[in-house]
Amino acid sequence: MHPSPASPLPGVASLLRRTIGGCSVALRSTSLALLLGACGGSHAGTATNAPAPAPASRGGPYDVVILNAKVVDGSGNPWYYGDVAIAGDRIARIAPAGMLRDVPTARRIDATGLALAPGIIDIQGQSVYQFTAGDGRVVSKVTQGVTTEILGEGDTPAPTNAAILANAGPDTAAWYKIIRGFGGDHGFDTWLRTMERHGMSANAGSFLGAGTVREYAKGYAMGAATPAELDTMRAVVRRAMADGAFGVASALIYPPGAFASTDELVEEAKAMAPYGGVYITHMRSEGNHLLEAVDEAIAIGKRGGVPVEIYHLKAAGTRNWPKMTAVIAKIDSVRRAGQDVGADQYAYVAGQNGLASCIPEWATADGKLLANLADSSLRPKIRAGIVTEDPAWESVCQLAGPEGVMLMGFTRPELKQYEGKRLSEIAAATGKPWADVVMDLTLAEQANLNQVIFIASEDNIRLQLRQPWLKFGTDADGWDPDSGTSMTHPRGYGNYPRILGKYVREEQVLTLEEAVRKMTSAVADRLSIRDRGLVREGLVADLFLFDPATIIDHATYDKPHQLSTGVREVFVNGVEVVHDGRSTGAKPGRILRGPGWRGPAATR
Repeated sequence: MHPSPASPLPGVASLLRRTIGGCSVALRSTSLALLLGACGGSHAGTATNAPAPAPASRGGPYDVVILNAKVVDGSGNPWYYGDVAIAGDRIARIAPAGMLRDVPTARRIDATGLALAPGIIDIQGQSVYQFTAGDGRVVSKVTQGVTTEILGEGDTPAPTNAAILANAGPDTAAWYKIIRGFGGDHGFDTWLRTMERHGMSANAGSFLGAGTVREYAKGYAMGAATPAELDTMRAVVRRAMADGAFGVASALIYPPGAFASTDELVEEAKAMAPYGGVYITHMRSEGNHLLEAVDEAIAIGKRGGVPVEIYHLKAAGTRNWPKMTAVIAKIDSVRRAGQDVGADQYAYVAGQNGLASCIPEWATADGKLLANLADSSLRPKIRAGIVTEDPAWESVCQLAGPEGVMLMGFTRPELKQYEGKRLSEIAAATGKPWADVVMDLTLAEQANLNQVIFIASEDNIRLQLRQPWLKFGTDADGWDPDSGTSMTHPRGYGNYPRILGKYVREEQVLTLEEAVRKMTSAVADRLSIRDRGLVREGLVADLFLFDPATIIDHATYDKPHQLSTGVREVFVNGVEVVHDGRSTGAKPGRILRGPGWRGPAATR
């Protein structure tokens, strides 16, 4: 923690070090408000409710001074020219442009012609493996300006128990060894601390996966939860919220989370409500039953007493594109009535998920997907389920059509020829119906194949971007372009520069200030992260410096491993993780925790 700002009275310039309520602060007799702010706020590496005080000396010395920047501060207010000084992990001073040109500093950056903004908070990050056991640099993310990833859609590596570990197959032996350490009452906390120790270039926090909650209590079984199982689910939620989860995140098209009823999810929402949790959801339908799915999400939030956030909002499938205006009207209506509902999106017409999501849910029950696919007597029923519309289950393969499904992630040598090919192309090459191709390839690759699915509307993307309650997320993990070989969705490399380049600069769909707000403070506000998301004195120095005249994405569906350009410098907790557009390799990332965190597990 840095000392307090210099007192305007020379006679009280000295500091008294005291510890009050376990919080070591720099105390001045003239500033009770500063004392309260210092002790009311933070533990290092957590989401906080009050910024730490700025450094004592307004004249430096500083670690970094950024001069003559066009400051887009994250609030949505118009940009202004200014100088910004960093000391330690904090924004130490903000001054009119040129005023800090002569202050003592270890480094000075001339930002003439560049924009300085708060670091981007990716509300739907997927870099779970990278932060837990992988490289940790997430190069494709930090070079977009991302300084924080929020994880947890659908499932999380923690907490674990025997039921969850039983479903970790032999192909995940290495992962099994990691997640088996995330058991016990505070397994969620153990996972968070594991990521921080492992080393990350960006910060990370997480929701608790609703699929994990269900699997913990009921395994992969279908059917309603029993009263005893609901008690277990509620306890899992409460413990994870106390460990720092931001809320509960469902993904209702993927088993076992898809087996959860509305009532089950309401009970989980009620359990997290006292901890300030948010219910965030990949809805049960984004296509034929989109409006009903939005109603369900709204109902869960209302009955559970929590805010609602909808992941990657879209209307999937050509015939469903006109529904987006009704979705927006629904959200606007409930907001006018006083219910807090919002959404996020990525800036692409295609999504990505596992090919196995195109197989009926019943075939995955009890963890028997591969066994069922290998059973020739079940093949006709599974095939019919893949191609036939079912009001109780929705297939993205049906919505996109086989020509709109691109497969990736092949590991078997004889199948790698199909990498990046459309499902219709593979069906034609093999002489098989496309449903049979889905079954055969899922079985051959042990349900590990991914697909890019072209299902959304460009016009809807523009319409959604304009909504004031809309935020941005990637729904992607971070990659290293030097080692990335398999195909992936370009959003992991280009989502934010695409918004700033294509939709702000080129098409003027929204202003620069509003786009930055939706990437930064809007997410911070949604998650009660009080020490980041704005360019403000005393807040953490998560910042990115970019050229608004050139920033743009380059990753494509066919050639995804291409870094965006235009982002010059990125700072995470005051440490430079991107220099001149390239990763520095530094890993200063910290774990951020939700407002319900009860402090270190060892002290509870």
